[in-house]
Amino acid sequence: MNKILTYLKQEGLDEALLKGVESFVAQYPVDAGDLNRVPDPEYYYYGKDVWEQALSALLAGKNLLLAGPKASGKNVLSENLAALFSRPLWNVSFHINMDASYLVGTDTFDGQAVRFRPGPIWLCAERGGFGILDEINMAKNEALAVLHAALDFRRSLDVPGYDKQDLRPETRFIATMNYGYAGTRELNEALVSRFVVLDMPVISEENLVRLIGGRFPSMQGKMREQLARLYGELQKKTESAEISDAALDLRGLLDAIALMEKGLSSGRALEMCIVNKSFDAYERGLIRDVIHARFPTNLTSADLFTS
Repeated sequence: MNKILTYLKQEGLDEALLKGVESFVAQYPVDAGDLNRVPDPEYYYYGKDVWEQALSALLAGKNLLLAGPKASGKNVLSENLAALFSRPLWNVSFHINMDASYLVGTDTFDGQAVRFRPGPIWLCAERGGFGILDEINMAKNEALAVLHAALDFRRSLDVPGYDKQDLRPETRFIATMNYGYAGTRELNEALVSRFVVLDMPVISEENLVRLIGGRFPSMQGKMREQLARLYGELQKKTESAEISDAALDLRGLLDAIALMEKGLSSGRALEMCIVNKSFDAYERGLIRDVIHARFPTNLTSADLFTS
């Protein structure tokens, strides 16, 4: 928590918001048994305005819906927020076959008796955690209806046959959703009304340079800039529908840099982590052409990183 708070102070975030976070952490210390669930982020989210909007929502006791295109940092920001507020994290990745019993809990036989096995939403409520509802628009609306009472003013879960579980005051839910992914659906108005919605922008070239530098501090500055420009070019090709968004993979770019750091040539690393993410031969050729035009493919670790 101290590291990320220091980073946000350096970013010049509103002091009142940061003091609010410090007061929150002091007021709600994490249970000793849940310390292993408090994340230690590998990456920081870059974007002062987005940070201030997110902190305002969570400090006001609201649940947050992060909506935006691929590679806008939704999952990074979610994890960063849990780390900053020093809260244990429960991550639920939604899919079309998920039902309400998975979220809240269900009966299970332990060898001697039938007992209630709590689901991640129940545990999050019981232990004052941050619940990340990843790709929430992948789930069926009828499965999500069980969350309505937890997300509105009632802040409780009620499972027939078991006691009601009230949410601890420090509990928050952060949902994420991408636009237009296969298998996604419109969220119903009743669910959306229980969140404040933050529209996530795609990472800027400047912030991408900083992100690369934060993760790979030994990488030469000009190489960070060239890779950021390469990513920006892939983004433009995606927006103009010249290629699909398979190549617009921020994780893939960072993975490629990690492989370069370990000694793989730049071309082979980018081939594995970006080009091959497309399974169409013609599109792979287009992506490869963009890379060859924007970034040297014969660079070694010694060319890219300072010792």
